[in-house]
Amino acid sequence: MKPEIHKVMQTMADRACEARRAAEIRPAEDRTRAIETAAEAMHDQSGTILAANAEDLARARERGRPAAFIDRLELNQARLDGVIAGIRAIALQPDPLGEAIEQWSAPSGVDIRQTRIPIGVLAVIFESRPNVAADAAALAIRSGNAVILRGGSDSQASSLAIVSAIRDGLAAADMPVDLVQHPETTDRDVVGALLSGLNDRIDLVVPRGGRDLVARVQAEARVAVLGHLDGVCHGYVHASADAEMARTIIRNSKMRRTGVCNALECLLVDRDCLDTVWPQIARDLSADGCELRADEAAREAWPQAHAASNDDWGREYLDAILAVRTVDGLDSALDHINRYGSGHTDLIIASDEAAIRSFQGRVDSAVVLANASTGFSDGAEFGFGGEIGIATSRLHARGPVGARQLTTFKYLVSGTGQIRG
Repeated sequence: MKPEIHKVMQTMADRACEARRAAEIRPAEDRTRAIETAAEAMHDQSGTILAANAEDLARARERGRPAAFIDRLELNQARLDGVIAGIRAIALQPDPLGEAIEQWSAPSGVDIRQTRIPIGVLAVIFESRPNVAADAAALAIRSGNAVILRGGSDSQASSLAIVSAIRDGLAAADMPVDLVQHPETTDRDVVGALLSGLNDRIDLVVPRGGRDLVARVQAEARVAVLGHLDGVCHGYVHASADAEMARTIIRNSKMRRTGVCNALECLLVDRDCLDTVWPQIARDLSADGCELRADEAAREAWPQAHAASNDDWGREYLDAILAVRTVDGLDSALDHINRYGSGHTDLIIASDEAAIRSFQGRVDSAVVLANASTGFSDGAEFGFGGEIGIATSRLHARGPVGARQLTTFKYLVSGTGQIRG
């Protein structure tokens, strides 16, 4: 690691700690106001942010980045307005700090209260989606944490423009601007410095990106990591599925936005509806420009599909491509998901309540849906205002991670003079 990079990042982490301590003691309404002014600053600086994004897009196209990558990187006015609306929604969320999780009296007579507190300083390492910078910043402020953001080089200009606006908003609310920081260098050693923990200044690392990034973070981090693996999302069309419901849900799950982590990547079709429901779904997806890669039985019912290979199972395409496999009932579907799933989001479409209960009880993913699009695996849709990611690990949070999930707790114990014998 370059000494100069480590020095810059250590200074940044030290400032983050100071800012976090100063912000934690402020009342909830101050944090709310800071998020509101951050949203206002982003709105006022929309032109600057979109111009920076245009620079990133031009460079990405020059580098030959694929269409799915460009889609994740792009911020148009409608998308930016959506990001700003998400920040405002986070401002309306209840402040989690000081919330009593549990409270009881012990046999000794002391009162014990488990209360929420900030985790500390977060390091959020992401790749091409600049909206992550805004979401992570707002959620960090809401939960009383400081955050050091590190976007990929492809989104550097966009991320810096967003962070600059948010820091202006913090200043306008008289809150410490170092609650939100982003290094100006794209040097790869920045990631190594963050993963080192910077002398215990970093409390949690959140990777948002592809398998290679997450694998590196999990292998090298000397601090806790909030895991966010691939979104290998499955949809299972049970024999009892309503055909029209299945068509609508599968189409939305796959084609609403193909480059997001909750997009459907593999469709499992019960053999009993292979000749009825599956061709209708295939017709809809093909009309939308989705490439279908199917096993032999599914291709017999829809010959236009390409032949799937073993590499197609368990693959996150982030593109208009869908793997399709025939299964012989619920147990067969569960076997496939347990083998190839990533623990992110999985779906069953069925009218058989027993099948739904069995599927939701036996699929061990962060989000398990019945008769609803995988697009609902999302912090905003869960009512969190936004999300810092979809956690696929078991500790300490799982599924969409909002402000409440970015807290830990401490015990407040009060007595009236008790001593222990």
